[in-house]
Amino acid sequence: MKHLYYPYAPGTVGARGDGSFTRGFVASACISAFQDVAHPDFKADYLRVLRHGLQGGTALAAGSHAARSLHQGDYTSALLSVAVGAAGVLLLENLLTDKVETKEAGDE
Repeated sequence: MKHLYYPYAPGTVGARGDGSFTRGFVASACISAFQDVAHPDFKADYLRVLRHGLQGGTALAAGSHAARSLHQGDYTSALLSVAVGAAGVLLLENLLTDKVETKEAGDE
């Protein structure tokens, strides 16, 4: 019987799209949705949930890639994954920081 090779199957070397980003996005968004807010009603709440979800997805994807690279002995790629992940989280923080929260904090 001939076995078919599927290059994106879980556990294959160099697998792409292992779902790390999606897992991190959903987990972070679920946690963020109701932290410090009983009912997210305002645009600022939705933006915060989106920001945290994207940051969580980015961090988990970078961490998964770094772990896979370390397992394969590719230390340069692991270090690069960590640096790109951290830069991605910082970029998302700066792009999606809610202007309403910043404005309200300055009013007090």
